[in-house]
Amino acid sequence: MDAKVVDKNRVSLREWAETIKFSHSVFALPFALIAAFLAGRQLEEGLPTLTHLGLIVLCMVAARSVAMTFNRIADAAIDARNLRTANRALPAGRLTRGQAWSFLAGSAVVFVLACAGFYWRFDNPYPLIFAVPVLLFLCSYSYAKRFTRFSHLWLGAAIGLSPLAAWIAINPIGVGWTAFLLLATVACWIAGFDIIYSCQDIEIDRAEGLFSLPSRIGPARALLLTRLMHCCVVVFLVSVGFLSHLGWLYFTGVLLAGILLLAENLCVKPNDFSKVNLAFFTINGVVSLVLSVFAIADILMGMPAVF
Repeated sequence: MDAKVVDKNRVSLREWAETIKFSHSVFALPFALIAAFLAGRQLEEGLPTLTHLGLIVLCMVAARSVAMTFNRIADAAIDARNLRTANRALPAGRLTRGQAWSFLAGSAVVFVLACAGFYWRFDNPYPLIFAVPVLLFLCSYSYAKRFTRFSHLWLGAAIGLSPLAAWIAINPIGVGWTAFLLLATVACWIAGFDIIYSCQDIEIDRAEGLFSLPSRIGPARALLLTRLMHCCVVVFLVSVGFLSHLGWLYFTGVLLAGILLLAENLCVKPNDFSKVNLAFFTINGVVSLVLSVFAIADILMGMPAVF
């Protein structure tokens, strides 16, 4: 094969990975896996099967690809006018809208088929029933910032569906307070660090008439809301531990996650956004990974479950 063709294909793959921020799957996927293992304790085997887990990962990656691609399409014109985002693949012309729509459609098909897998393999119709409504809700976030300053919470709620959806996929009749607390945890966590991320675009948001909290109420008050939300995250995580009768490993993970969230909030100040990328990309990725490792290890150790 011609070397130039190989290089072009590799560039294309990198472009897609960057366009949909594939690496950001580390944010929500670990919480979906925590929910899957908690829900799995209610099954006869006491754990989700590898097929369960494989379908959940496939659903997560496909749904996220749909949402991020739609967001890039919806924001392409705005991104082109923003110096920070003008070099993204769509506004820069390295990818076409037709390619983006094709990729979105393909990802949507994969998501629906993965949801159908739960029906075919486990006789659970609920993932398939909710597949299209979930995709519509995920995509709707892209327009929320055009009319509400609470678009950050919209994003949080959209991504927060991941642990609830995972629980429904594993054991729909066992959904209870723990599943909804995990939803609230992810919603507050994501909304909080999305506020931090949007501090970079205060001026462009004001110029474009977008409703981000930092642009509407100022960075100081917006960052205060982030801190309150992240305090709620710790409270919710502790509540999950008590409701699910988890042990010391889980609570150690919660303690470490709390310390990391504190460090994240100390990184960004109302007059200094130089460490936003450290707070957004690095620390948040570590938060979800640390918490999931400790939580799943706790569950695998056979801690008692009372529901």
